[in-house]
Amino acid sequence: MIDTFFTPTSTPTKTSPLLQLEDVYKTYPAASGGAQALKGIDLALYPGEFTGLLGKSGAGKTTLINLISGIDKASRGHIRFDGLAIDDLDENRASLWRGRNLGIVYQTFRLMPTLSVLDNILLPIDLCGFYKRTSSREWAMELLQSVELEDHAYKMPSAISGGQQQRVAIARALANDPPVLIADEPTGRLDSATSETVYRIFASLASKGKLVIMATHDTSMASYLSRRVELVDGRIDADIHTGGG
Repeated sequence: MIDTFFTPTSTPTKTSPLLQLEDVYKTYPAASGGAQALKGIDLALYPGEFTGLLGKSGAGKTTLINLISGIDKASRGHIRFDGLAIDDLDENRASLWRGRNLGIVYQTFRLMPTLSVLDNILLPIDLCGFYKRTSSREWAMELLQSVELEDHAYKMPSAISGGQQQRVAIARALANDPPVLIADEPTGRLDSATSETVYRIFASLASKGKLVIMATHDTSMASYLSRRVELVDGRIDADIHTGGG
């Protein structure tokens, strides 16, 4: 369904990293001369992993997510996607690369309130120039079915629960069939039962070859993760392959 542009040039495997961070620093301007949010991050992330970025508030999780997704630029170091230096892309090319290779899920859902559930999923397909009247709608319905919400396709987001909205947001993030799914505190506004549903969806996606990266401070469902990267004061304090998921 998805055309190729800024997509992996080879078939990613679990033995070759899809995302590579090398000696990455991020410093924000401050009156004292600069605040270091990240300090020398070296990290290789692979297809089929469900990687949790764990740490307290201020540890650097969201900063790292923003750099990986090309929303922000590193102050020093390199970030590569299948060999492509994403930190060298200008804003337009970074936006195009992101739309075709990353699915991003936020804590606040960010669904368009004036669009139906189905049209929310179709929106990123249209924005990336992939929309085809029949096949795109069929694909969007398949995605809704995968998160068990096909019966809600024509409802407005306000007519479904918060947990259901987050599942729609996951389906929307998968609309362009990206190799990487990034989630920033996706269960922060959900109850424990709904959070477990979200974790199970992410683990299932990783088992099918997606690289799933989730920033969270919630360790209660860490058994679903296949890898835990623990951040403390902008540095990697531990990198543990758990075999979970």
